[in-house]
Amino acid sequence: MTSSDERGWLRPLSADGGRDALFTRAGHRVYADCRLSELVPGRPPGVTGSQWSSASRAAFDLVVCAADSGRPVVAVEIGPVALPGSAEQRAERLKDAVSAAVGLPVLRVGSPTLRAVDTGRRLVEYVIDARAYASDAGMGGAEDEPAPVGFRDILGRLPDGRTGPVNDLGALSRAAAVDAYVAGRLADPIVRALHVRWADGPAQGWSWVQVRPDVCLVERVSVTEQRFSCGVDAARLAEDLAAVAVGVRLRGLEPDDPALRARADLTAEIVALSRRRHELVGGFAFDHLCVD
Repeated sequence: MTSSDERGWLRPLSADGGRDALFTRAGHRVYADCRLSELVPGRPPGVTGSQWSSASRAAFDLVVCAADSGRPVVAVEIGPVALPGSAEQRAERLKDAVSAAVGLPVLRVGSPTLRAVDTGRRLVEYVIDARAYASDAGMGGAEDEPAPVGFRDILGRLPDGRTGPVNDLGALSRAAAVDAYVAGRLADPIVRALHVRWADGPAQGWSWVQVRPDVCLVERVSVTEQRFSCGVDAARLAEDLAAVAVGVRLRGLEPDDPALRARADLTAEIVALSRRRHELVGGFAFDHLCVD
């Protein structure tokens, strides 16, 4: 809980207040389409009247609250990244300014394909479970004990009978790619990917499949954690969400789909990304993808 929260700037949400939860999960209630003014009852210090007037009308796709207190845990947005200088970017910055002033955690997923109505529940349930696992795994271990397996790396039995990571959000997309390959709709069944984290920006994941020998279906997703941790590495989460987006595109892929890229162009973009490794947290670990 932040000092701003202690002063009462964040308003609890509950069914008693006339708000019906979209769903519940592990001690959390999740609400849809919440205006910032529902979470913040008045203009907080450091926010101008003009900023508050605009930001208070803006809404978050989902808000996760503690079930017992109604206290907001995180506000979630899923959708296209606002273009630089656009009205959408200005509105986003105002909303961020108010959220920061009151200590409201925000999780923003940027994607031209993913939307809260389709992906929101799955993502939020995943994050709630990952945070709970990370909290439990970090308790009571001796210093000489090996580090616990991360949530994303837990192995188990997959639906097809194989053993693999059971918390891979992209698993259904990988299966769909195999089916599309068998049906002759893809030139290769493998969903390839990379992830990076910008030192002064969001985590980012790329994922793609080869539709034709010289053409790939490419999706990019960004994940921004503001005063919040997803319980898993945000860059790997972005990569998995990009794989989810590939699966969404595969369902109705058209020859002129804007996500289609020449394979040579994609390789050139990966090479360009590798040359900016000094701007990335942890550098660039995907040099093997720089060769077409």
